Amino acid sequence: MYKVMLVDDDYPVLELIHYAIDWESMGLSVIGMHENGARALEAAATEMPDILITDIGMPQMNGLELIAKLKDAKPGLRAAILSCHDEFEYARQAMKLQVQDYLLKDTLDPAAIRALLSQFIASLEEEREHQTKQLRMERLVDRNRSLMKEKFIRATLQQPMLDIEKWKSELESYGLPLRGGETIIPVIGLVDEFRAAKQRFQSEEVLRFALDNVLEETIQQFGLKAVHFQYSTQETVLLAAFQGGLKVNGYEKTRELLRAIQKAVRTLKLSMSFLIGDGCPAPEGIKSSLLGIQKDGVARFYRQGGEITRAEGRAPESYDMFKDFQKCSEKLRDLILGKKVGEIQSAVSGWLEEAERRRPDPAVVKDWVLRLLLDTRLKLQSVLDYRSAGRGDVLPNEALELDTITELKEWMISHCLSIIAADMYGGIASKRAEIAEACQYVTQRLDRKITLEEVAEQLFMNPSYFSRLFKKETGETFIEYVTRMKMHRAKELLEESATPVGKICETLGYDNQSYFIKLFKSFSGLTPVEYRSQLRK
Repeated sequence: MYKVMLVDDDYPVLELIHYAIDWESMGLSVIGMHENGARALEAAATEMPDILITDIGMPQMNGLELIAKLKDAKPGLRAAILSCHDEFEYARQAMKLQVQDYLLKDTLDPAAIRALLSQFIASLEEEREHQTKQLRMERLVDRNRSLMKEKFIRATLQQPMLDIEKWKSELESYGLPLRGGETIIPVIGLVDEFRAAKQRFQSEEVLRFALDNVLEETIQQFGLKAVHFQYSTQETVLLAAFQGGLKVNGYEKTRELLRAIQKAVRTLKLSMSFLIGDGCPAPEGIKSSLLGIQKDGVARFYRQGGEITRAEGRAPESYDMFKDFQKCSEKLRDLILGKKVGEIQSAVSGWLEEAERRRPDPAVVKDWVLRLLLDTRLKLQSVLDYRSAGRGDVLPNEALELDTITELKEWMISHCLSIIAADMYGGIASKRAEIAEACQYVTQRLDRKITLEEVAEQLFMNPSYFSRLFKKETGETFIEYVTRMKMHRAKELLEESATPVGKICETLGYDNQSYFIKLFKSFSGLTPVEYRSQLRK
């Protein structure tokens, strides 16, 4: 729908035009009616019109000045002059501003305005179609160039370098000329929480296109002699060149560029971490260094989100994760049966933080987590009636996509909480995937305020639609569900600790203790202090 702005100091004229046209049926929306050019210009700073119909003679700013200023901001603006003046000078100035028509108030005919608006719409549609075609062509060119760059970097890493000069020439065509004497610092960048990033962008192609553009623009703006290649949607190869041998500032300049890239990708609500390899003066060395980074599974798996670090090529450490496997399995089973949400999070975090400290083979850590989850689920099937147990067959596939120990920890906790949610709330998790995800999101964030809009955004859903869907699927509103989960957690904290009520209130994201006490009493029939006293008796 195209936006229209009407400007005239003769308000009855504005009303006449506004009510004489069926704007919606024409695909138009009047976003403002203003009595002078200054107010119209101020409003346009917030919402720019596509079509402007304005008087000429007005206080503070006349129509010609308004058109000139708006066209500076939006050259494609369609404008029509509406005035009592039929003098040639006004018409000549309007023509200079590329005003599409000049209408006289004393002969004003709504049919003529509708005809003019139809012309505007047709020209705007034509312009939009042209821009769309041009954008498609530009994207196709960019996509082809991106694919060629990917083909080049894959061939570099996977095939022998038979013709070094040809390789250098191709590298130069992508923006990194080598004249001799440069030291190349290779870097591999990784999208953090890649599974979630793919869901947010709904397709790998869209995610890849967005990342490619942001990296290209950031490198150009930074001014460093560097080029990037998308090895895959998640993995980016970056080469930075420095003249005069390897110097400390070469690594520091590279780090500055990587920090600039991190800042830029945050505008996409993404995070990237980077592994820096050894600098090398020859193409063969570049290949060897990049392969070394790729094979450094330990650095990759144990990295923190947003980390910039050197790839050291460390071998996995020796650590027997399965030594106390049965003890861990029994503890996890008991915690789930007791619905001890906080203790589950603490236990899982403790186990995997110990693994992070010892740094065993990542494959061993994933295998331990998978076996622990599957063993616990089997033990619980005879005790709990939860339908989500059938999802056990997809666990290995999901685990393979997890790139870091941090993601593995969050994933493991999420599955434990889904079992509790299914048991406590009548199998909510099995009804709709979106509702299951919303419930898990809430359960993992009971320590802060959670809004419906926040969760709807996480699920890429309209808040109103999500609210209706949640009520339909669960029988309670989203706010009621969040409150109920927080009150369950409050009871757990009151039962298992001597934490003061005020601290529990803060722990659950409430900033008003009186409101928290009121909610708790409504939920349990007792105040927190009364509840704890009753437990002691």
